[in-house]
Amino acid sequence: MNYGIVAFPSKKLQDLANTYRKRYDPHYALVTPHMTLKDPFEADEAEVSKISEALTNIARDFAPLHIHASRISSFFPVTNAIYFRIEPTDQLAAIQAALNEAIPFGEKKHTFVPHITIAQKMTDSEHDDILGQLRMTGVDEEETIDRIHLMYQLEDGSWTAHETFRLTGTR
Repeated sequence: MNYGIVAFPSKKLQDLANTYRKRYDPHYALVTPHMTLKDPFEADEAEVSKISEALTNIARDFAPLHIHASRISSFFPVTNAIYFRIEPTDQLAAIQAALNEAIPFGEKKHTFVPHITIAQKMTDSEHDDILGQLRMTGVDEEETIDRIHLMYQLEDGSWTAHETFRLTGTR
């Protein structure tokens, strides 16, 4: 089964992301707006209990995550995905590194760029047009996220929470 680890922003930021995702993201119905902390990986039931234990320890170690969605950006030319850029922090880099070290499943596909996807799978011309429009609108939201989630993928391609971990540490 496929698993991943994410942090969900506040309802306010999710609602803002969904105003764009409804129109520009074919994955809109499959997953709630989120910040991916560990890319999808395969694991069996026995491995999931070890993953849960590792996540419990990480959640005890890390304080709630302070995030700042500061602008609208794109992964072009790698992909035509448009996203809310989350300003990188030492804390985000540290929790992502801790997750990759404690949960050695899956391949690291890309350099960690904290973000919330708002549009994807567009043609080059659609991407250029939409990116220009969205950049004029912009985004500037700050908030604190106090939970991370172990997600799993259902047969229909949608994702749902397997377990939630409250960030209670000081790091």
